[in-house]
Amino acid sequence: MKGSAAIVKCLKEYNVDTIFGYPGGMILPLFDALSQDNDINFILTTHEQSAAHAADGYARASGRPGVCIATSGPGATNLVTGIATAFMDSIPMVIITGQVDSNLLGKDSFQETDIFGITMPITKHNFKLNNSDELMTTLHLAFSIANSGRKGPVLIDIPKDFFSANIIYSPIPVKPVLPQEPDADFSICIAEAIDEILKAQRPVIIAGGGVILGEAHKELISFAEKYNLPVVATLMGIGVFPNSHSLYMGFAGLHGRKAANMTVAQADLVIAVGSRFGDRQTGNIEHYIHDKHFIHIDIDPAEIDKNVHSSIGLSGDMKTILQLLMQRPATNSLTAWWKTLHAMQQKFTYEYNGTYDVPNVMHIISKEINKDNQSFAIVTDVGQHQMWAAQHIKRFLPKTWFTSGGLGTMGFGLPAAIGTQLYFKNTARIIHISGDGSIKMTGNEYYTMATLNLPIISIIINNECLGMIRQLQKVFYNERYFSCNLPHKMDYVKYAESFGIKAYDVHSIDDFIEAFCNALKNTMPQVIVVNISKSFVEPMTNTSTGINTFIEF
Repeated sequence: MKGSAAIVKCLKEYNVDTIFGYPGGMILPLFDALSQDNDINFILTTHEQSAAHAADGYARASGRPGVCIATSGPGATNLVTGIATAFMDSIPMVIITGQVDSNLLGKDSFQETDIFGITMPITKHNFKLNNSDELMTTLHLAFSIANSGRKGPVLIDIPKDFFSANIIYSPIPVKPVLPQEPDADFSICIAEAIDEILKAQRPVIIAGGGVILGEAHKELISFAEKYNLPVVATLMGIGVFPNSHSLYMGFAGLHGRKAANMTVAQADLVIAVGSRFGDRQTGNIEHYIHDKHFIHIDIDPAEIDKNVHSSIGLSGDMKTILQLLMQRPATNSLTAWWKTLHAMQQKFTYEYNGTYDVPNVMHIISKEINKDNQSFAIVTDVGQHQMWAAQHIKRFLPKTWFTSGGLGTMGFGLPAAIGTQLYFKNTARIIHISGDGSIKMTGNEYYTMATLNLPIISIIINNECLGMIRQLQKVFYNERYFSCNLPHKMDYVKYAESFGIKAYDVHSIDDFIEAFCNALKNTMPQVIVVNISKSFVEPMTNTSTGINTFIEF
Protein backbone atom coordinates (compact mmCIF):
# COMPACT_ATOMS: atom_id res chain seq x y z
CA MET A 1 0.00 0.00 0.00
CA LYS A 2 1.04 3.62 -0.35
CA GLY A 3 3.02 5.16 2.47
CA SER A 4 0.33 7.73 3.26
CA ALA A 5 -2.36 5.03 3.57
CA ALA A 6 -0.04 2.97 5.77
CA ILE A 7 0.44 5.94 8.10
CA VAL A 8 -3.32 6.40 8.49
CA LYS A 9 -3.81 2.68 9.17
CA CYS A 10 -0.99 2.69 11.70
CA LEU A 11 -2.38 5.73 13.51
CA LYS A 12 -5.70 3.95 13.92
CA GLU A 13 -3.91 0.90 15.36
CA TYR A 14 -2.58 3.21 18.06
CA ASN A 15 -6.14 4.43 18.77
CA VAL A 16 -5.50 7.86 17.31
CA ASP A 17 -8.93 9.33 16.68
CA THR A 18 -8.03 13.03 16.41
CA ILE A 19 -5.24 14.79 14.53
CA PHE A 20 -4.42 18.51 14.47
CA GLY A 21 -2.62 20.31 11.70
CA TYR A 22 -2.40 22.65 8.74
CA PRO A 23 -1.93 21.68 5.09
CA GLY A 24 0.93 22.45 2.73
CA GLY A 25 2.46 21.02 -0.41
CA MET A 26 4.84 18.48 1.13
CA ILE A 27 2.26 16.97 3.48
CA LEU A 28 -0.68 16.94 1.03
CA PRO A 29 -0.39 13.21 0.22
CA LEU A 30 -1.12 12.45 3.88
CA PHE A 31 -4.05 14.89 3.85
CA ASP A 32 -5.38 13.08 0.78
CA ALA A 33 -5.21 9.75 2.62
CA LEU A 34 -6.97 11.26 5.65
CA SER A 35 -9.74 12.59 3.39
CA GLN A 36 -10.57 9.01 2.42
CA ASP A 37 -10.84 7.81 6.03
CA ASN A 38 -13.91 8.15 8.24
CA ASP A 39 -12.41 7.15 11.58
CA ILE A 40 -9.91 9.93 12.28
CA ASN A 41 -11.20 13.40 13.08
CA PHE A 42 -8.90 16.01 11.52
CA ILE A 43 -8.90 19.44 13.17
CA LEU A 44 -7.73 22.36 11.04
CA THR A 45 -6.24 25.07 13.25
CA THR A 46 -5.39 28.59 12.10
CA HIS A 47 -1.66 28.17 12.73
CA GLU A 48 0.73 25.24 13.11
CA GLN A 49 1.82 26.36 16.59
CA SER A 50 -1.79 26.00 17.67
CA ALA A 51 -1.94 22.52 16.14
CA ALA A 52 0.97 21.48 18.35
CA HIS A 53 -0.58 23.03 21.48
CA ALA A 54 -3.95 21.40 20.71
CA ALA A 55 -2.30 17.99 20.28
CA ASP A 56 -0.46 18.65 23.54
CA GLY A 57 -3.74 19.44 25.32
CA TYR A 58 -5.33 16.31 23.88
CA ALA A 59 -2.38 14.25 25.16
CA ARG A 60 -2.49 15.78 28.65
CA ALA A 61 -6.18 14.94 28.94
CA SER A 62 -6.07 11.47 27.40
CA GLY A 63 -2.68 10.20 28.54
CA ARG A 64 -2.07 9.03 24.96
CA PRO A 65 0.27 10.62 22.40
CA GLY A 66 -1.25 13.65 20.72
CA VAL A 67 -0.68 13.81 16.97
CA CYS A 68 -0.14 16.86 14.78
CA ILE A 69 1.00 17.24 11.17
CA ALA A 70 2.44 20.07 9.10
CA THR A 71 4.26 20.73 5.87
CA SER A 72 7.96 21.48 5.40
CA GLY A 73 9.70 24.82 5.84
CA PRO A 74 7.58 27.41 7.67
CA GLY A 75 4.91 24.84 8.48
CA ALA A 76 7.42 22.72 10.36
CA THR A 77 9.22 25.62 12.03
CA ASN A 78 5.89 27.02 13.25
CA LEU A 79 5.53 23.84 15.31
CA VAL A 80 8.71 24.46 17.28
CA THR A 81 7.28 26.37 20.27
CA GLY A 82 4.50 23.80 20.68
CA ILE A 83 6.97 20.92 20.55
CA ALA A 84 9.25 22.60 23.10
CA THR A 85 6.27 23.21 25.39
CA ALA A 86 5.41 19.50 25.34
CA PHE A 87 9.06 18.50 25.80
CA MET A 88 9.51 20.65 28.92
CA ASP A 89 6.37 19.18 30.51
CA SER A 90 7.05 15.54 29.42
CA ILE A 91 3.94 15.29 27.24
CA PRO A 92 3.76 12.42 24.71
CA MET A 93 3.29 13.56 21.12
CA VAL A 94 3.98 12.23 17.64
CA ILE A 95 4.64 14.99 15.11
CA ILE A 96 4.73 14.20 11.39
CA THR A 97 6.22 16.77 9.03
CA GLY A 98 6.36 16.60 5.27
CA GLN A 99 9.70 17.25 3.60
CA VAL A 100 10.81 17.96 0.04
CA ASP A 101 11.26 14.95 -2.26
CA SER A 102 14.25 12.83 -1.33
CA ASN A 103 16.09 13.72 -4.56
CA LEU A 104 15.80 17.44 -3.70
CA LEU A 105 17.23 17.21 -0.18
CA GLY A 106 20.31 19.33 0.45
CA LYS A 107 19.73 21.56 -2.58
CA ASP A 108 18.07 24.54 -0.87
CA SER A 109 14.81 23.49 -2.45
CA PHE A 110 11.61 25.49 -1.98
CA GLN A 111 10.48 25.22 1.66
CA GLU A 112 13.34 22.87 2.55
CA THR A 113 14.32 23.25 6.21
CA ASP A 114 16.31 20.93 8.45
CA ILE A 115 13.52 20.40 10.97
CA PHE A 116 15.34 17.26 12.14
CA GLY A 117 18.30 19.35 13.29
CA ILE A 118 16.16 22.19 14.60
CA THR A 119 14.07 19.95 16.85
CA MET A 120 16.83 17.69 18.13
CA PRO A 121 17.17 19.58 21.46
CA ILE A 122 13.39 19.80 22.05
CA THR A 123 12.23 16.25 21.27
CA LYS A 124 12.64 13.05 23.20
CA HIS A 125 13.69 11.57 19.86
CA ASN A 126 13.34 12.51 16.22
CA PHE A 127 13.64 10.69 12.91
CA LYS A 128 14.70 11.71 9.41
CA LEU A 129 13.63 9.05 6.93
CA ASN A 130 16.23 8.14 4.34
CA ASN A 131 14.30 5.28 2.77
CA SER A 132 10.57 4.59 2.42
CA ASP A 133 11.15 1.06 3.75
CA GLU A 134 11.92 2.61 7.15
CA LEU A 135 8.43 4.10 7.47
CA MET A 136 6.62 1.38 9.44
CA THR A 137 9.49 0.65 11.81
CA THR A 138 9.88 4.37 12.48
CA LEU A 139 6.17 4.89 13.22
CA HIS A 140 6.13 2.04 15.73
CA LEU A 141 9.29 3.32 17.37
CA ALA A 142 7.90 6.84 17.57
CA PHE A 143 4.79 5.79 19.49
CA SER A 144 6.78 3.48 21.75
CA ILE A 145 9.34 6.16 22.61
CA ALA A 146 6.78 8.94 23.08
CA ASN A 147 4.68 6.97 25.56
CA SER A 148 7.25 5.00 27.56
CA GLY A 149 9.42 5.95 30.51
CA ARG A 150 9.56 9.71 30.83
CA LYS A 151 7.15 10.68 28.09
CA GLY A 152 7.82 13.29 25.45
CA PRO A 153 7.37 14.45 21.85
CA VAL A 154 8.81 12.50 18.91
CA LEU A 155 9.09 14.00 15.41
CA ILE A 156 9.19 12.12 12.09
CA ASP A 157 10.30 14.05 8.99
CA ILE A 158 9.11 12.31 5.81
CA PRO A 159 10.09 13.26 2.24
CA LYS A 160 7.05 13.82 0.05
CA ASP A 161 7.83 10.99 -2.38
CA PHE A 162 7.82 8.46 0.49
CA PHE A 163 4.11 9.11 1.02
CA SER A 164 3.46 7.80 -2.50
CA ALA A 165 5.93 4.92 -2.36
CA ASN A 166 4.61 1.36 -2.17
CA ILE A 167 5.51 -0.20 1.17
CA ILE A 168 4.72 -3.38 3.08
CA TYR A 169 2.46 -2.67 6.06
CA SER A 170 3.47 -4.11 9.41
CA PRO A 171 1.18 -4.10 12.47
CA ILE A 172 2.16 -3.10 16.00
CA PRO A 173 4.92 -5.46 17.12
CA VAL A 174 3.96 -7.59 20.12
CA LYS A 175 6.48 -7.34 22.93
CA PRO A 176 6.39 -9.90 25.75
CA VAL A 177 5.73 -8.32 29.15
CA LEU A 178 8.12 -9.84 31.65
CA PRO A 179 7.58 -9.32 35.39
CA GLN A 180 10.44 -7.45 37.00
CA GLU A 181 11.41 -8.07 40.59
CA PRO A 182 13.20 -5.23 42.38
CA ASP A 183 16.91 -5.96 42.70
CA ALA A 184 18.59 -6.20 46.08
CA ASP A 185 20.09 -2.69 45.95
CA PHE A 186 16.70 -1.16 45.16
CA SER A 187 15.09 -3.01 48.06
CA ILE A 188 17.79 -1.64 50.36
CA CYS A 189 17.04 1.90 49.12
CA ILE A 190 13.33 1.37 49.79
CA ALA A 191 14.09 0.20 53.34
CA GLU A 192 16.39 3.19 53.91
CA ALA A 193 13.73 5.56 52.59
CA ILE A 194 11.15 4.16 55.01
CA ASP A 195 13.65 4.57 57.84
CA GLU A 196 14.15 8.23 56.85
CA ILE A 197 10.39 8.83 56.77
CA LEU A 198 9.81 7.23 60.17
CA LYS A 199 12.58 9.16 61.93
CA ALA A 200 11.81 12.57 60.36
CA GLN A 201 10.25 15.11 62.70
CA ARG A 202 9.09 17.58 60.03
CA PRO A 203 8.55 15.70 56.75
CA VAL A 204 6.69 17.00 53.69
CA ILE A 205 5.73 15.56 50.31
CA ILE A 206 6.18 17.70 47.19
CA ALA A 207 3.84 16.30 44.53
CA GLY A 208 4.69 17.18 40.94
CA GLY A 209 3.30 16.60 37.48
CA GLY A 210 5.07 13.26 37.26
CA VAL A 211 2.47 11.79 39.62
CA ILE A 212 -0.25 12.69 37.13
CA LEU A 213 1.73 11.38 34.16
CA GLY A 214 2.42 8.17 36.11
CA GLU A 215 -1.26 7.87 37.10
CA ALA A 216 -0.14 7.36 40.71
CA HIS A 217 -2.40 9.85 42.51
CA LYS A 218 -4.31 7.16 44.45
CA GLU A 219 -1.07 5.63 45.67
CA LEU A 220 0.19 9.09 46.64
CA ILE A 221 -2.92 9.74 48.75
CA SER A 222 -2.58 6.35 50.46
CA PHE A 223 1.13 6.96 51.11
CA ALA A 224 0.51 10.40 52.64
CA GLU A 225 -2.36 9.11 54.77
CA LYS A 226 -0.38 6.11 56.02
CA TYR A 227 2.41 8.26 57.44
CA ASN A 228 0.26 11.38 58.14
CA LEU A 229 2.49 13.47 55.86
CA PRO A 230 1.67 17.03 54.79
CA VAL A 231 1.51 17.51 51.01
CA VAL A 232 2.25 20.51 48.82
CA ALA A 233 1.81 20.58 45.04
CA THR A 234 3.96 22.15 42.36
CA LEU A 235 2.30 24.17 39.59
CA MET A 236 2.20 21.02 37.43
CA GLY A 237 1.01 18.88 40.33
CA ILE A 238 -2.17 20.82 41.06
CA GLY A 239 -5.11 18.42 41.27
CA VAL A 240 -3.04 15.37 42.11
CA PHE A 241 -4.02 15.72 45.78
CA PRO A 242 -7.57 16.81 46.74
CA ASN A 243 -7.49 20.46 47.78
CA SER A 244 -10.02 19.74 50.55
CA HIS A 245 -7.90 16.98 52.13
CA SER A 246 -6.72 17.66 55.67
CA LEU A 247 -3.12 16.81 54.69
CA TYR A 248 -2.99 19.31 51.81
CA MET A 249 -1.06 22.51 52.49
CA GLY A 250 -1.47 24.11 49.07
CA PHE A 251 0.39 25.07 45.94
CA ALA A 252 4.07 25.90 46.55
CA GLY A 253 6.64 27.83 44.56
CA LEU A 254 7.45 31.38 43.46
CA HIS A 255 3.82 32.49 43.75
CA GLY A 256 2.65 29.61 45.92
CA ARG A 257 0.64 29.85 49.11
CA LYS A 258 2.59 31.12 52.10
CA ALA A 259 1.61 28.13 54.26
CA ALA A 260 2.82 25.71 51.58
CA ASN A 261 6.16 27.47 51.13
CA MET A 262 6.70 27.77 54.88
CA THR A 263 5.99 24.05 55.25
CA VAL A 264 8.76 23.21 52.79
CA ALA A 265 11.12 25.78 54.30
CA GLN A 266 10.74 24.35 57.83
CA ALA A 267 10.81 20.67 56.83
CA ASP A 268 13.68 18.39 57.78
CA LEU A 269 12.77 15.79 55.14
CA VAL A 270 11.46 16.59 51.66
CA ILE A 271 9.96 13.68 49.70
CA ALA A 272 9.74 14.83 46.09
CA VAL A 273 7.42 12.67 44.01
CA GLY A 274 7.45 13.39 40.28
CA SER A 275 8.96 16.85 40.74
CA ARG A 276 12.25 18.02 39.26
CA PHE A 277 13.14 20.73 41.81
CA GLY A 278 12.86 23.48 39.20
CA ASP A 279 14.11 26.96 40.03
CA ARG A 280 10.55 28.35 40.32
CA GLN A 281 10.02 25.75 43.05
CA THR A 282 13.23 26.13 45.02
CA GLY A 283 14.37 29.74 44.69
CA ASN A 284 17.91 30.12 46.04
CA ILE A 285 19.13 26.53 46.10
CA GLU A 286 21.55 26.99 49.03
CA HIS A 287 18.77 28.34 51.23
CA TYR A 288 16.42 25.64 49.97
CA ILE A 289 18.58 22.64 50.87
CA HIS A 290 19.74 23.98 54.27
CA ASP A 291 19.18 21.49 57.13
CA LYS A 292 17.17 19.11 54.97
CA HIS A 293 17.31 15.55 53.75
CA PHE A 294 15.77 14.65 50.41
CA ILE A 295 14.11 11.53 49.03
CA HIS A 296 13.62 11.94 45.29
CA ILE A 297 11.19 9.67 43.41
CA ASP A 298 11.14 10.07 39.63
CA ILE A 299 10.71 7.91 36.55
CA ASP A 300 13.73 9.57 34.93
CA PRO A 301 17.05 8.67 36.59
CA ALA A 302 18.61 11.76 35.00
CA GLU A 303 16.52 13.95 37.33
CA ILE A 304 17.94 12.39 40.49
CA ASP A 305 20.66 14.67 41.92
CA LYS A 306 20.40 17.06 38.94
CA ASN A 307 19.27 20.11 40.90
CA VAL A 308 19.25 18.86 44.50
CA HIS A 309 21.46 16.17 46.01
CA SER A 310 19.24 13.47 47.49
CA SER A 311 19.93 11.24 50.46
CA ILE A 312 17.99 8.56 48.59
CA GLY A 313 17.02 8.52 44.92
CA LEU A 314 14.36 6.10 43.69
CA SER A 315 13.89 5.90 39.94
CA GLY A 316 11.17 3.79 38.35
CA ASP A 317 7.43 3.34 38.11
CA MET A 318 5.86 5.72 40.60
CA LYS A 319 2.94 3.48 41.52
CA THR A 320 5.26 0.60 42.34
CA ILE A 321 7.65 2.72 44.39
CA LEU A 322 4.87 4.29 46.47
CA GLN A 323 3.36 0.86 47.12
CA LEU A 324 6.75 -0.46 48.27
CA LEU A 325 7.15 2.52 50.60
CA MET A 326 3.94 1.50 52.39
CA GLN A 327 5.00 -2.03 53.30
CA ARG A 328 5.90 -1.27 56.93
CA PRO A 329 3.70 -0.02 59.78
CA ALA A 330 3.67 3.70 60.48
CA THR A 331 5.31 4.34 63.85
CA ASN A 332 6.01 8.05 63.44
CA SER A 333 4.34 10.70 65.57
CA LEU A 334 4.10 14.16 64.04
CA THR A 335 1.94 15.87 66.66
CA ALA A 336 4.27 18.84 67.17
CA TRP A 337 4.77 19.27 63.42
CA TRP A 338 1.06 19.29 62.71
CA LYS A 339 0.49 21.79 65.52
CA THR A 340 2.92 24.12 63.74
CA LEU A 341 1.30 23.47 60.35
CA HIS A 342 -2.23 24.10 61.60
CA ALA A 343 -1.07 27.40 63.11
CA MET A 344 0.44 28.38 59.75
CA GLN A 345 -2.73 27.43 57.89
CA GLN A 346 -4.78 29.60 60.22
CA LYS A 347 -2.34 32.51 60.02
CA PHE A 348 -2.11 32.54 56.23
CA THR A 349 -5.73 31.84 55.31
CA TYR A 350 -6.82 34.05 52.41
CA GLU A 351 -9.94 36.10 53.13
CA TYR A 352 -12.22 36.64 50.12
CA ASN A 353 -13.98 39.97 50.69
CA GLY A 354 -15.98 40.31 47.48
CA THR A 355 -13.98 43.22 46.08
CA TYR A 356 -13.48 43.46 42.33
CA ASP A 357 -10.03 41.94 41.93
CA VAL A 358 -8.66 38.84 40.22
CA PRO A 359 -8.37 36.63 43.36
CA ASN A 360 -12.09 37.16 44.01
CA VAL A 361 -12.89 36.45 40.35
CA MET A 362 -10.95 33.17 40.61
CA HIS A 363 -12.70 32.37 43.89
CA ILE A 364 -16.09 32.75 42.20
CA ILE A 365 -14.98 30.45 39.38
CA SER A 366 -13.84 27.89 41.95
CA LYS A 367 -17.05 28.14 43.97
CA GLU A 368 -19.36 27.80 40.95
CA ILE A 369 -17.59 24.91 39.20
CA ASN A 370 -17.29 22.92 42.43
CA LYS A 371 -20.96 23.33 43.40
CA ASP A 372 -22.33 20.06 42.04
CA ASN A 373 -21.26 16.88 40.32
CA GLN A 374 -20.53 18.49 36.96
CA SER A 375 -16.97 18.02 35.73
CA PHE A 376 -14.83 21.00 34.78
CA ALA A 377 -11.18 21.36 33.83
CA ILE A 378 -9.11 24.53 33.92
CA VAL A 379 -6.71 25.39 31.09
CA THR A 380 -4.58 28.51 31.51
CA ASP A 381 -2.22 30.61 29.51
CA VAL A 382 0.91 32.04 31.14
CA GLY A 383 1.18 35.17 33.24
CA GLN A 384 -0.37 36.69 36.35
CA HIS A 385 -3.76 35.11 35.62
CA GLN A 386 -2.09 31.67 35.67
CA MET A 387 -0.72 32.24 39.17
CA TRP A 388 -4.00 33.65 40.50
CA ALA A 389 -5.84 30.64 39.08
CA ALA A 390 -3.32 28.25 40.67
CA GLN A 391 -3.72 29.96 44.03
CA HIS A 392 -7.48 30.34 44.20
CA ILE A 393 -9.23 27.68 42.08
CA LYS A 394 -9.62 24.45 44.03
CA ARG A 395 -8.96 21.22 42.15
CA PHE A 396 -9.71 17.75 43.53
CA LEU A 397 -8.66 15.33 40.79
CA PRO A 398 -5.75 14.96 38.37
CA LYS A 399 -6.29 16.04 34.78
CA THR A 400 -8.53 18.92 35.80
CA TRP A 401 -5.72 21.51 35.64
CA PHE A 402 -3.65 22.11 32.50
CA THR A 403 -0.96 24.72 32.06
CA SER A 404 2.46 25.29 30.50
CA GLY A 405 4.86 24.91 33.40
CA GLY A 406 8.35 24.25 32.06
CA LEU A 407 8.52 26.51 29.01
CA GLY A 408 5.91 29.00 30.22
CA THR A 409 4.35 29.52 26.82
CA MET A 410 2.04 32.48 26.32
CA GLY A 411 -0.58 31.38 23.79
CA PHE A 412 -0.66 27.78 24.99
CA GLY A 413 -4.06 28.09 26.62
CA LEU A 414 -6.68 28.51 23.90
CA PRO A 415 -5.46 25.80 21.49
CA ALA A 416 -4.75 23.47 24.43
CA ALA A 417 -8.30 24.12 25.66
CA ILE A 418 -9.59 23.06 22.23
CA GLY A 419 -7.54 19.85 22.39
CA THR A 420 -8.67 18.97 25.91
CA GLN A 421 -12.32 19.75 25.15
CA LEU A 422 -12.22 17.53 22.06
CA TYR A 423 -10.96 14.65 24.19
CA PHE A 424 -13.40 15.15 27.07
CA LYS A 425 -16.36 15.71 24.71
CA ASN A 426 -19.41 15.91 27.00
CA THR A 427 -17.79 14.37 30.08
CA ALA A 428 -16.13 17.61 31.22
CA ARG A 429 -16.28 21.26 30.30
CA ILE A 430 -13.22 23.44 29.80
CA ILE A 431 -12.77 26.82 31.46
CA HIS A 432 -9.96 28.64 29.63
CA ILE A 433 -8.28 31.47 31.54
CA SER A 434 -6.06 33.93 29.70
CA GLY A 435 -4.71 37.44 29.86
CA ASP A 436 -4.84 40.26 27.35
CA GLY A 437 -1.21 39.52 26.51
CA SER A 438 -1.48 35.76 26.04
CA ILE A 439 -4.72 35.88 24.06
CA LYS A 440 -3.06 37.97 21.36
CA MET A 441 -0.62 35.12 20.70
CA THR A 442 -3.14 32.52 19.51
CA GLY A 443 -6.49 34.30 19.76
CA ASN A 444 -7.39 33.41 16.19
CA GLU A 445 -8.16 29.94 17.50
CA TYR A 446 -11.50 31.42 18.52
CA TYR A 447 -12.22 30.68 14.86
CA THR A 448 -11.52 26.98 15.48
CA MET A 449 -13.49 27.02 18.73
CA ALA A 450 -16.47 28.57 16.94
CA THR A 451 -16.20 26.31 13.89
CA LEU A 452 -16.32 23.22 16.11
CA ASN A 453 -19.00 24.79 18.36
CA LEU A 454 -17.08 23.76 21.47
CA PRO A 455 -18.64 24.56 24.88
CA ILE A 456 -15.47 26.26 26.15
CA ILE A 457 -15.84 29.29 28.42
CA SER A 458 -12.85 31.54 27.71
CA ILE A 459 -12.08 34.20 30.32
CA ILE A 460 -9.76 37.08 29.41
CA ILE A 461 -8.27 39.05 32.31
CA ASN A 462 -7.88 42.44 30.65
CA ASN A 463 -5.68 44.76 32.71
CA GLU A 464 -4.20 46.55 29.68
CA CYS A 465 -0.68 45.40 30.42
CA LEU A 466 1.71 42.47 30.42
CA GLY A 467 1.13 42.02 34.12
CA MET A 468 3.95 39.65 35.02
CA ILE A 469 6.51 41.73 33.11
CA ARG A 470 5.26 44.84 34.90
CA GLN A 471 5.55 43.03 38.25
CA LEU A 472 9.14 41.98 37.54
CA GLN A 473 10.03 45.52 36.42
CA LYS A 474 8.65 46.85 39.70
CA VAL A 475 10.63 44.39 41.81
CA PHE A 476 13.94 44.20 39.95
CA TYR A 477 14.11 47.34 37.77
CA ASN A 478 13.04 50.15 40.14
CA GLU A 479 9.61 50.51 38.52
CA ARG A 480 11.07 51.39 35.11
CA TYR A 481 8.04 50.12 33.23
CA PHE A 482 9.00 49.56 29.61
CA SER A 483 7.09 47.70 26.88
CA CYS A 484 4.67 46.25 29.40
CA ASN A 485 1.68 48.56 29.08
CA LEU A 486 -0.88 48.03 26.32
CA PRO A 487 -2.39 51.51 25.95
CA HIS A 488 -4.33 50.92 22.74
CA LYS A 489 -7.74 49.77 23.92
CA MET A 490 -8.73 46.62 22.08
CA ASP A 491 -12.40 45.63 22.12
CA TYR A 492 -12.18 41.95 23.03
CA VAL A 493 -15.96 41.60 23.04
CA LYS A 494 -16.17 42.66 19.39
CA TYR A 495 -13.15 40.49 18.66
CA ALA A 496 -14.94 37.42 20.03
CA GLU A 497 -18.19 38.40 18.34
CA SER A 498 -16.41 38.65 14.99
CA PHE A 499 -16.00 34.87 15.21
CA GLY A 500 -19.68 34.45 16.03
CA ILE A 501 -18.99 33.83 19.72
CA LYS A 502 -21.21 35.10 22.52
CA ALA A 503 -19.20 37.55 24.65
CA TYR A 504 -19.73 39.32 27.98
CA ASP A 505 -18.22 42.67 29.01
CA VAL A 506 -17.45 42.68 32.75
CA HIS A 507 -16.65 45.76 34.86
CA SER A 508 -17.63 44.69 38.39
CA ILE A 509 -17.81 41.61 40.59
CA ASP A 510 -21.58 41.48 40.13
CA ASP A 511 -21.10 41.66 36.35
CA PHE A 512 -18.77 38.70 36.55
CA ILE A 513 -21.06 36.59 38.71
CA GLU A 514 -23.94 37.20 36.29
CA ALA A 515 -21.82 36.56 33.18
CA PHE A 516 -20.18 33.41 34.51
CA CYS A 517 -23.41 31.90 35.80
CA ASN A 518 -25.11 32.63 32.46
CA ALA A 519 -22.18 31.08 30.60
CA LEU A 520 -22.44 27.93 32.70
CA LYS A 521 -26.09 27.53 31.69
CA ASN A 522 -25.24 27.49 27.97
CA THR A 523 -23.14 25.01 26.01
CA MET A 524 -22.11 27.32 23.17
CA PRO A 525 -18.61 28.83 22.85
CA GLN A 526 -18.44 31.92 25.09
CA VAL A 527 -15.93 34.60 26.05
CA ILE A 528 -15.96 36.68 29.24
CA VAL A 529 -13.82 39.82 29.19
CA VAL A 530 -12.88 40.86 32.73
CA ASN A 531 -11.83 44.53 32.53
CA ILE A 532 -9.85 45.13 35.69
CA SER A 533 -7.17 47.43 37.10
CA LYS A 534 -3.47 46.61 37.22
CA SER A 535 -2.24 44.81 40.34
CA PHE A 536 0.43 42.40 41.55
CA VAL A 537 0.33 38.68 42.31
CA GLU A 538 0.92 38.01 45.98
CA PRO A 539 2.62 36.23 47.59
CA MET A 540 5.89 36.35 45.68
CA THR A 541 8.87 34.66 47.26
CA ASN A 542 12.20 36.43 47.46
CA THR A 543 14.28 34.10 45.29
CA SER A 544 17.57 35.46 46.61
CA THR A 545 16.84 34.76 50.27
CA GLY A 546 14.58 31.70 50.22
CA ILE A 547 11.02 30.51 49.78
CA ASN A 548 10.09 31.49 53.34
CA THR A 549 10.64 35.21 52.70
CA PHE A 550 8.23 37.28 50.66
CA ILE A 551 8.32 40.49 48.64
CA GLU A 552 5.79 43.03 49.83
CA PHE A 553 3.85 45.20 47.36
